Amino acid sequence: MTEHATSTIQDPAGPDAGREALRSGLAELVATTRKVCESLETVVTGRPDLARLAVAVLLAGGHLLVEDVPGVGKTTMAKALARTIDCRAGRVQFTPDLLPSDLTGVNIYRAASGEFEFRPGPVFNNVVIGDEINRASPKTQSALLECMEEGQVTVDGTTYPLPRPFLVVATQNPVEMEGTYPLPEAQRDRFTARLSVGYPDNAAELRMLDAQHTDDPLAHLSPVTTGEDMVRFATWVRAVHAAPAVKQYVLDLVGRTRGHAGLRLGASPRASLQLLRVAKAHAAMSGRQHVLPDDVQALATPVLAHRLILSTESRLAGTSAEQIVDEAVAMVPVPAAAAPGRGAPQGRVAESR
Repeated sequence: MTEHATSTIQDPAGPDAGREALRSGLAELVATTRKVCESLETVVTGRPDLARLAVAVLLAGGHLLVEDVPGVGKTTMAKALARTIDCRAGRVQFTPDLLPSDLTGVNIYRAASGEFEFRPGPVFNNVVIGDEINRASPKTQSALLECMEEGQVTVDGTTYPLPRPFLVVATQNPVEMEGTYPLPEAQRDRFTARLSVGYPDNAAELRMLDAQHTDDPLAHLSPVTTGEDMVRFATWVRAVHAAPAVKQYVLDLVGRTRGHAGLRLGASPRASLQLLRVAKAHAAMSGRQHVLPDDVQALATPVLAHRLILSTESRLAGTSAEQIVDEAVAMVPVPAAAAPGRGAPQGRVAESR
């Protein structure tokens, strides 16, 4: 995207107390999230973009699907995120015999009191790590739907709120497919973004060998912020401005997937909403009070690709969902300048070093 295109969306003018409060809040957000990302990079080396995406999803109130081969740090990254923000983490190993109550919790009868007592499951943690989610049955997978969408759990007719912040990080292994159940479309759609850790480059793997060959990298990880702060930062993220032209740009990108000949199912309205939310978080982490098309473009593939269902012809031709999203980004026009000649938008918060 050209520099001219980046400056096409104006920052909303209007100096007031609310804007100054937002500027102050974003300055703190930028400094803190940079520390969180740097902490994550000590565990997952060579991929600063993954750390940034994970933090953006957390700030947007979303959930993360991590799909990759074994041994590249999927679970370690999720644990590191929980430890860095000083939150409780719960790990669930998904297996074919796992029951929904093993996730959500169960009512236990106490003979001494003659009453039932609710024993919460692992979803009552701030960061829920679901290892190999596609090894559990669809019935168990569906137990996460209410948790992820509404931030609550209903057991035997009683609804229990989940803690905040709340983030589900689910992993799945695309290699060993025997004995797995593909995630239903409704389940995939509730994951805000999908990322792939991938193998580190030679230099990054060499640094990992030097730093981690004797020590567990998580053992030396200290919190740099708190969950309460992340909830507060999420409030600032929601206050980031998205111009009508940017919102229309999001709709145009998503709409292009719905009519694509190579797809059997395009992105949902939930995808539009989550793409805008994460774009706001991306803008806030860059110190801006407004969303640019750059933010939307940077996140289009991780937010949209896993929701798309390819047609039979596309699969046979070797076309990937990522290629279709990249094509949409290339073909959909960037919003035209609202006020030509005014230069770059104002309102960027100076990033702390």
